[in-house]
Amino acid sequence: MLEDKNIVVGVTGGIAAYKAVQIVSSLTKLGANVEVIMTESATEFVKPLTFQSISHNPVRQDMFTPPKNWDVEHISLAQKADLMLLAPATANMIGKLANGIADDMLSTTVMATTAPVLIAPAMNNKMYENPIVQDNISYLKKHNYKFIEADAGYLACGTVGKGRLPDPEEIVQQSIVEILSTEELTEKKVLVTAGGTQEDLDPVRYLGNYSTGKMGYNLARVAQVEGADVTLVSAPTNLNKPNGVDLVEIKSAEEMYQQVMELQEEQDIIIMAAAVADYRPVNREVQKIKKSSDELRLELERTTDILSQLGQVRDDEQVLVGFAAETEDLLANAQQKLKEKQADLIVANDVSASDIGFASDDNQVTLISEQGQKKIKKANKLKIAIQIFNEIMQLAADKE
Repeated sequence: MLEDKNIVVGVTGGIAAYKAVQIVSSLTKLGANVEVIMTESATEFVKPLTFQSISHNPVRQDMFTPPKNWDVEHISLAQKADLMLLAPATANMIGKLANGIADDMLSTTVMATTAPVLIAPAMNNKMYENPIVQDNISYLKKHNYKFIEADAGYLACGTVGKGRLPDPEEIVQQSIVEILSTEELTEKKVLVTAGGTQEDLDPVRYLGNYSTGKMGYNLARVAQVEGADVTLVSAPTNLNKPNGVDLVEIKSAEEMYQQVMELQEEQDIIIMAAAVADYRPVNREVQKIKKSSDELRLELERTTDILSQLGQVRDDEQVLVGFAAETEDLLANAQQKLKEKQADLIVANDVSASDIGFASDDNQVTLISEQGQKKIKKANKLKIAIQIFNEIMQLAADKE
């Protein structure tokens, strides 16, 4: 996915520096050429040899070490970078950048680059919440530096709060879409639904499905990096909120219907990636259903078909995208769905295949529109999301 892309990873002196090892490893496996710059304090937590062994490139630390080739190293790295990623970024480094201080190899390289700079802060929660640190982050954002918001949780200092470095794979995914972004959705509003809805039987049980929300969350992530104002209406998942996305959490099909219909009118693009229950129990028991020797029969009723409702009320300039998760007759069912739901695009995928089903990190889909069919071969769901948006942006351009 990142073949021929150059990523400069800056590692600063925090305990989360050990997580940068996984970040560099994942980026390298995705085909990127990764160059690592470490601050002096970062080498107290992880040895440069570790990053050198994983990236297969020398690790830069000292501005005044004679280069192997004649060039000014911080300038040459700044010029070749497709992305600069700072992970973890300490309060000290953020403060340097906000005040134009360039006194080491990393800060000097950041100052000299015109590539996107993605910063992942990690520090003590009180330090992260310090108004000076927050002012520095806000200032850098105004100057087009991108940030991955710190996670909340148990910190190395023994406290609980916001300041943890996000999961390395979340940072990797954000890095990928930053690099591949064309920012074609600036000033557009995008609504994405994700996850599998849950229909209560009683206080402890529900009817649900195997959707994990991965496809929808990746679509939201791509839309945000492409410049859109993104709202993600999500059923329960175990996924982290995508950076910069407005998350609306719901549980049932009815709750999703209410939220989507309330938001739909102001959207430019609506993507129904959620696995919405087709049926729900007619009655929800107030108390737990007790086991007995008798058979249990459930009476079910239809839920509202959200995609169909959207097809009836949306205006002609909106792009409406649905998903067809099928176990048989994939293309025929998807083609029928395109027509019946009055959608612009149906993303058809075979969820019976174990290697591309709901819980998989990969997918393989066929895009079906009035213009024809386009098969996207098996790939990581983030890469699939990028290709789906390529098609969506073409459909949006055709409507203008």
